Amino acid sequence: MTPRISRKTRVVGTSIAVAALVAAGITAGTAGASPAQPPTADGSPLKLTASHRAELLRDASATKAQTAKELGLGAQEKLVVKDVIKDADGTTHTRYDRTYAGLPVLGGDLIVHTAKGGAVKSTTKSTEKTVKVASTTAKIAPTAAAKSAQGTAVKSLSAKKADAQAPKKVVWAASGTPTLAYDTVVKGVKKDGTPSRMHVITDANSGKKLFQYDEIRTGKGESEYSGSVELGTSKEGNGFTLTDKERGGHKTTNLENSESGDGKAFTDEDDKWGTGKPDNPQTAAVDAHYGAGVTWDYYKEVHGRSGIKGDGKGASSRVHYGKSYVNAFWDDSCFCMTYGDGEGDKAPLTALDVAAHEMSHGVTSATANLTYSGESGGLNEGTSDIFGTSAEFFAKSEKDPGDYLIGEKIDINGDGTPLRYMDKPSKDGQSQDNWDSKTGGLDPHYSSGVANHFFYLLSEGSGPKEIGGVKYDSPTADGKKVEGIGRDKAEKIWFKALTEYMTSNTDYKAAREATVKAATDLYKAGSAEVKGVEAAWTGVAVK
Repeated sequence: MTPRISRKTRVVGTSIAVAALVAAGITAGTAGASPAQPPTADGSPLKLTASHRAELLRDASATKAQTAKELGLGAQEKLVVKDVIKDADGTTHTRYDRTYAGLPVLGGDLIVHTAKGGAVKSTTKSTEKTVKVASTTAKIAPTAAAKSAQGTAVKSLSAKKADAQAPKKVVWAASGTPTLAYDTVVKGVKKDGTPSRMHVITDANSGKKLFQYDEIRTGKGESEYSGSVELGTSKEGNGFTLTDKERGGHKTTNLENSESGDGKAFTDEDDKWGTGKPDNPQTAAVDAHYGAGVTWDYYKEVHGRSGIKGDGKGASSRVHYGKSYVNAFWDDSCFCMTYGDGEGDKAPLTALDVAAHEMSHGVTSATANLTYSGESGGLNEGTSDIFGTSAEFFAKSEKDPGDYLIGEKIDINGDGTPLRYMDKPSKDGQSQDNWDSKTGGLDPHYSSGVANHFFYLLSEGSGPKEIGGVKYDSPTADGKKVEGIGRDKAEKIWFKALTEYMTSNTDYKAAREATVKAATDLYKAGSAEVKGVEAAWTGVAVK
C-alpha cells in the first residue's frame, strides 16, 4: 500500500448556508473576521503542542493526591485529571473530575488555578457541598432503576424503541445534598430517526428520578451552493481518501443510508471531489470535510486549541445517515459528526455552521461539560451558537458574509425571516432577551438567548446600527447604552471563561463571574474590556 500523503485539493461542493436544531437552533451565516487583537495582559492561554499538554497532564496526575489533600477533600475522595491549560504568565488551570469511594461524582468537577511558582491562587468548584454519603450500598436494585429509566426515556423522547443499559452506581452532587444514585443510559431512536442516549439519574435508595439529559445534540437545515473549497486528503493505494492528516487525521465517511457503523471510506482517483449537486454522493462529503477543517482551523488559530479535545486528534464525519433524515448531530461516544440528507434526500445538512455549532458541543464536553439542562443547558447551547457564529466569520466567505442572524438562509419560517436573532432573541417568538427566574425552566435552545444577547452586546453594543449590510437594533434590560468591545475580544473572553472558569453546574450568575475573571486575566482589572463584560451582562439582567 502506498504511504498516505497529506494534500490540499480544490473541489466543487455545496455548503449549507445554515442549520437549525430540531428542538433548537444552530447558527447561520459565514463571513470574514477582523484580525485578532493581542491581549493587553498576559493571561492569554498558551498554544500548547500535544506533547506539552500531555506532559502537563502527567504532572497533574502525579500530584493529584497531594492536591486533594491541600483542598481538604475527604479520605474517600480522589481527583481525576481531565484537562490542563497554561497561560502566558505561568498560571495553570487544571480541571478535575472527582470520585468518592471509587464511584464517579456527577457534579463534583472542579478547577484548580495555580500560580507560576506552584501556589494555589483559587479553586472553582461545581458544588460547594461536602461530598459524602452515609453508605454506598443501594436499597434499590439495579434492575428496578433500569426499568424506571427506560420508561422515563420512552415517555420523554417519544422514542420508537429504547434499550436501558446496566445502571452505574454514582454519587449525584449536581444539585441538593450529595446522594447515592444510579446513572442509567437508555439507548433509543426517536420517531424522526435521531439516535438518543438518554442519561436518567435515579436515587439509589428511594428510586426517585433526580435528573435526565441526552448526550446527542441535533440539527436540521437546507443546502446552498458554495463553489470551490480546499480539502485535506490523503493518497491511499491507487486513489485518495478524505483523510486530513494536517488536522489530526479527521476522516469523512459514507454511511450509505444506514443508521449505524463507522461508514465506508470515500475514494477518488483524481482527487477532485463532488459536483456541487446533492445527487452526487461526494458533494455532501465535501461540505462535511470542509466544515470540519474550518472548525479545526478556527479553534487552533484563534484560541490555540489543537482539536476538539485539545489533544491534536481529529474527530470524524459521517454523511448520508438514514433516509430523508432532516437532521445532524454530534455524538461524544463516537467522537463524530453525523449528517442526514434532508427532505427527500435532496438537501444534505453538511453545512459549515452545522459543523462549527455541533463540534463546539464537543469542545464544551471536553472542558466545562455544562450539563444540558437548566441554565447550564442554555449556556451549553449558547456556547455552540457563539462559536458557530465566530467560526463562520473566521471562514471569510464572500457569498455569505457573517452576521448575527441565525438561520436567515433556510427560510424555515416560510416568510424569509431568520430562525433566531442574537441582537434581540425574543424576535423568534420563543427565546429570551434577558434573564429572569424562569430562565432555567426553558428548553436550552430558548434559554440560550440570554447568552447570545450578551455576546452580541459585548461584541457590537446596544441600539440601532448596520453591520455588513444587515440592520440590528439591540435593546438592554435597563434601557442603558452598552458599548461593544469587538467580536474578536468577546470570543476570546468566552473561550477562556468556558475552558478555565466554568464547570458543569455553571448558571448565568456564575457565567458572569467567569467572564469577568477571564476578561481580567486577558485585559487587566478595571480595563474597558472588563467594564464591557459587566455592562453587557447587566444589559441582559444578569447581575
